[in-house]
Amino acid sequence: MERYEIETFLALAEELHFARTAERLHVSPGRVSQTIKALERRIGGALFERSSRRVVLTPIGQQLCDELLPAHQQIQRAVANAMAACTDVRGVLRAGFTAPWSGKLLAQAAEAFASRHPRCLVELQGATYNAAIRALRQQNVDLVIAEPPIEEPDVIVGPVLFSEHRALVVPATHPLAARETVSLEDLALLPLITAVGVSPTWREAYFPRRTPQGEHVEHGPAASGWEGVLALVGAGNGATVATVRAGRYHARPDIAYVPFEDAPPVEYALMWRDEDLSAGLQVFIQTVADLAQPTSGSLCLRAPVPGPG
Repeated sequence: MERYEIETFLALAEELHFARTAERLHVSPGRVSQTIKALERRIGGALFERSSRRVVLTPIGQQLCDELLPAHQQIQRAVANAMAACTDVRGVLRAGFTAPWSGKLLAQAAEAFASRHPRCLVELQGATYNAAIRALRQQNVDLVIAEPPIEEPDVIVGPVLFSEHRALVVPATHPLAARETVSLEDLALLPLITAVGVSPTWREAYFPRRTPQGEHVEHGPAASGWEGVLALVGAGNGATVATVRAGRYHARPDIAYVPFEDAPPVEYALMWRDEDLSAGLQVFIQTVADLAQPTSGSLCLRAPVPGPG
């Protein structure tokens, strides 16, 4: 098998979607389809079952994926290690984060990175989501750990490092504060306090205008910083959306964090500028990913997966 065939097969096995695979590999969907068909002819059997609604691995395809993926990851790791050993990494890398736990991961990665590359300093910068993305695009930081989705075409969304359970943050005096869980339908019960400066796609993902059943969600006042958002909640102006874990870092007597029972988790991913991936940054990204997902293997940084505190 050629390298491009291996990468195309493994990417499609993960995405199970031809268009997303093509976007990830920076090729056309037709090229992905042709590569897979040629590979299936060589193997002598179908690797994927295709329909108008879904793409799934066949038993033969699953077997090939299970056996091929570890070997491919080992090769990538060996190449990354060789590049790191041959690269004199020096200077400053600036890493941003939107949540304290992301900052902790970056601090651990910076320590591990410094042990191998002592002449390269890693600086950490915490910021709100919109400020972190703006800093990345303006080249004030080299990468960030933030929450997809994003709309900016010049930003690459890399691997999802971890996810957190979503919570509704409500005034401590509101009846929802006494509940063990809430649902997305409860968003219609009180105004939703939003963050200033986020993209429409991100806003809809975390601050929707409708519940899943179509109920109107009123949007109340907005704030540009997290403390401002919490102050508005504590004053009884509405609720906002965060993570359960945020309640341990941003506890206040006038608010309550109530877990959602039906909302998807909040994901945190590495992001960096398109076509701005130095050797040192590649090594640091791999270091972060290894610490977050120790069994994930090396990343294919030239073909990443596209995509509140």
